[in-house]
Amino acid sequence: MQKRRILFVNQEISPFSKETEISKFAHDLPEYIQSHKDKDTKEGREIRTFMPRYSYVHEIKNQLHEVIRLSGMNLIINTIDHQLIIKVGSMPKSKTQVYFVDNDEYFADRESIRDEQGVFFPDNDERMMFFNRGSLEAVRKLAWKPNLIHTNGWFASMIPFYIRRFNKEDIFFNGTKIVVSIFGSDAFDEQFSDLMEKKLRHEGATAKDRLLYGGRDYISTMRTAITYAHGIVIASPNADKQLVEYAKANKKNVLEYNPNTDEFFRQINKFYDVVIGSGKK
Repeated sequence: MQKRRILFVNQEISPFSKETEISKFAHDLPEYIQSHKDKDTKEGREIRTFMPRYSYVHEIKNQLHEVIRLSGMNLIINTIDHQLIIKVGSMPKSKTQVYFVDNDEYFADRESIRDEQGVFFPDNDERMMFFNRGSLEAVRKLAWKPNLIHTNGWFASMIPFYIRRFNKEDIFFNGTKIVVSIFGSDAFDEQFSDLMEKKLRHEGATAKDRLLYGGRDYISTMRTAITYAHGIVIASPNADKQLVEYAKANKKNVLEYNPNTDEFFRQINKFYDVVIGSGKK
């Protein structure tokens, strides 16, 4: 049996990012998944991991190098061409490869989602679009079709939307299932640009998509991800209750939080097979 392929798309990963609830989860889970085999099938997984190349991810210190065959294409965001640059490094201990989505305007000179004064970047909606599309375009150029994509953090939450859009254009991601994590620490109070609906139109969003994103806030963004996902992992004891209730009300496959990390990761690994085999589109 061929190993099932799991793609992780993350808002942040330690130690490249400072340690937070999300960055630690996004570091520890892929390492666990890569090193553990299923007890029944005796099969392991193939994994790929992506995050943005924020300015604090030092290229020399982290020994990043550009992946020429994945870089160079332009993505049109809000009618403007933006060059996609893909760099790769590895986690210090496990040597798990991490692909970094980079762009001179959106990431090279900016840390995370806020400036040095803590102000939410006004183009975070565009940065999110670029990162999510860029990750999927890089995977397509790798010709590495994932069985399942697991997103961690709201900045990676447009993956379900883009998978639906891409599947209308070609068959590369046909059959790929999506799991979305719900955390309690990544919420924000700000709204995205009031031009977000216009930007979404350029991204091929339907009237339903634009309605779901209508609030232009954290809840709307994550609700849209949940709507188009196949499985939900409650990854935090403080996960937003509205989102958890929404996922259950929409009859999604939901995995409850478990404070025992090793047991929780084992459950997530088995959960992947449940979601992949669910047959839901």
